[in-house]
Amino acid sequence: MNDTEAMAVALKEAVLALDHDDVPVGAVLLVGGHVVAQRHNERELRKDPTAHAEILALQDAAEMLGTWHLDNATLVVTLEPCPMCAGAAVLARINRLVFGAFDSKSGACGSILNLCADPRLNHEIEVVRGVSAEPAGTLLRGFFANRRDVLG
Repeated sequence: MNDTEAMAVALKEAVLALDHDDVPVGAVLLVGGHVVAQRHNERELRKDPTAHAEILALQDAAEMLGTWHLDNATLVVTLEPCPMCAGAAVLARINRLVFGAFDSKSGACGSILNLCADPRLNHEIEVVRGVSAEPAGTLLRGFFANRRDVLG
C-alpha cells in the first residue's frame, strides 16, 4: 500500500469520528506496506484528552506486534500531529510519518515545531507532508464551520 492509498484509509477512518462529534482525524499504521492499526479521534467519546487517532493507533499496533519498538512502521495521519502525538511517534521510533493537512496552530512536524527532526531527541523520523491535503483539509474545515454554525 502506498502513501496515497493509506491516506484514503485514514480519511475513511477520520469520518467515523463525526459519529461522536470528535474532530475528524484518522490515523493508519503500516508495517511492510500493510495496515497494522487504524483509528480515529475518540476524545469526546472517551472524555480523554489523550485519545488522539495517532496515540490509539500506536497503542493498537504495539499490542498487536508485541513491542513498543515500531521502527519499521509508517504512521499516516490526516492532520499534522500535535506535540503529544509527534512525541509519541518519536518515542515509538517509527521510521516514517506521512500527513495530509498542515496544522498552523499546533502542528509539531514542521508547522510550529518539528519534533520529528530535532537532533536533541533520541530518534528522528522521515516526514512526508501534504499527502491528500485538500480532502483532509476540506473535512476539517467542514467540521469546524458546522460547529461555528451550531454554536452561533
